[in-house]
Amino acid sequence: MKRFVEGKERGQSTLFPEYLEDWIGEDNPVRVIDVFVDELDLGELGFGGVDPEITGRPSYHPSVLLKLYIYGYLNRVQSSRRLEREALRNVEVMWLTGRLAPDHKTIADFRKDNDRAIRQVCARFVELCRAMGLLTEASVAIDGSKFKAVNNRDKNFTRAKMERRMAQIEESVARYLQQLDSADRQEPSEVLKAKTERLKEKIETLKEQMQHLEMLKVQMLATPDQQISLTDPDARSMATSGRGSGVVGYNVQVAVETKHHLIIAHEVINEGSDRAQLSPMAKAAKAVLAVEKLDAVADRGYFSGEEILACENAGITVTLPKPMTSGMMARGRFGKQDFRYVADEDVYICPAGEKLPYRYTNEEDGLILHRYWTNVCQDCPIKQTCTTGKERRITRWEHEDVLEAVQRRLDEHPEKMRQRRETVEHPFGTIKARMGATHFLMKTLPRVASEMALHVLAYNLTRVMNIMGIQPLMAAMKA
Repeated sequence: MKRFVEGKERGQSTLFPEYLEDWIGEDNPVRVIDVFVDELDLGELGFGGVDPEITGRPSYHPSVLLKLYIYGYLNRVQSSRRLEREALRNVEVMWLTGRLAPDHKTIADFRKDNDRAIRQVCARFVELCRAMGLLTEASVAIDGSKFKAVNNRDKNFTRAKMERRMAQIEESVARYLQQLDSADRQEPSEVLKAKTERLKEKIETLKEQMQHLEMLKVQMLATPDQQISLTDPDARSMATSGRGSGVVGYNVQVAVETKHHLIIAHEVINEGSDRAQLSPMAKAAKAVLAVEKLDAVADRGYFSGEEILACENAGITVTLPKPMTSGMMARGRFGKQDFRYVADEDVYICPAGEKLPYRYTNEEDGLILHRYWTNVCQDCPIKQTCTTGKERRITRWEHEDVLEAVQRRLDEHPEKMRQRRETVEHPFGTIKARMGATHFLMKTLPRVASEMALHVLAYNLTRVMNIMGIQPLMAAMKA
């Protein structure tokens, strides 16, 4: 006769192990957290409360709270209130903290007050990875992703959104006033009187909203990017890859090494564009790896002549595609890529085989630009597929050879784009899955940066534990 597996009676006495140690296996990840934090010099990293005060109520040592947070982010428990509950019921947490159970405010204040030190802990683990020989490849993939902030989209205002909202209010007020005019022409009644009072209340409410928006508009126009967020002042409205979509949040930049897919450098910014982030992230990765030369690959959103030149001057070889921003191809005409440059003669060869010689040089937006054109375009049989003007002009930046080298590398190694995608998109997907739908829990850029550092640390810890194993990693930490 088949039977179900039966549990124990709830009223039956049970003899649990006498020691917490007996509940924690030798390959339990909490042992890694314990060893890692114990090996850190928390005072040197900038944590407060390392040395106890002579007077006052005894405080928790920062190592206890740091262990608690690393455990939480490693196990998708980021909220201070949830961590408080875990400390009271989770045997792993009890073992890790020595059965200490801080309240949620103490836990939250630790993360809030030690944002810079927490970021240093993340950087220290990356240094440990390099010391353990995990960062031997001088090659990284760079990318950025948008993460939601606490700020709701309805409490973020750009200039266009503000104008739309004001127009909606004015339209509603006009509609209600029209309804009042219609009511005045009708026979008086109790129902009509109630309706009139209700319309007047709505109009007053909308007028108050308009006054509030007028005050917000003054503050918004005073900001550099003409944008204001009410809940998290540092959060910004940013476009995402989906057409017509967007998010109010932060732009997280990462540099991921290509062998083990560890995040070796990251930065949280509130600018929606990646265009100015190529050289800062590449230089940060190069400094972490402590190498003379570095290969970096990124997507087309990072393409900027100045940024690529800065990388070249810093000994960083970048590979990335150039975005096709010219409208020539959309109109069925030849683009600049259809013209071949001959360096020895300093001329461009057009698709019809004619030479466009150098004409003059000027400066535009701080860039030195060389201009090329020819006078034979009027008689060219394919002129209509090239230009509608008297002649087709080509502009060449003084450092265009650097950009051409980038394109040659991409043509020779097209697989690098697949490598970039496989390397850098996996960490983002893993971190966002651990965060859940809410993403960031904290407000303002410094605190969000410390929260992101904990997520990156948890991701890297997981990767290294899977690569090395629990016991070898602990032995390497103690060495």
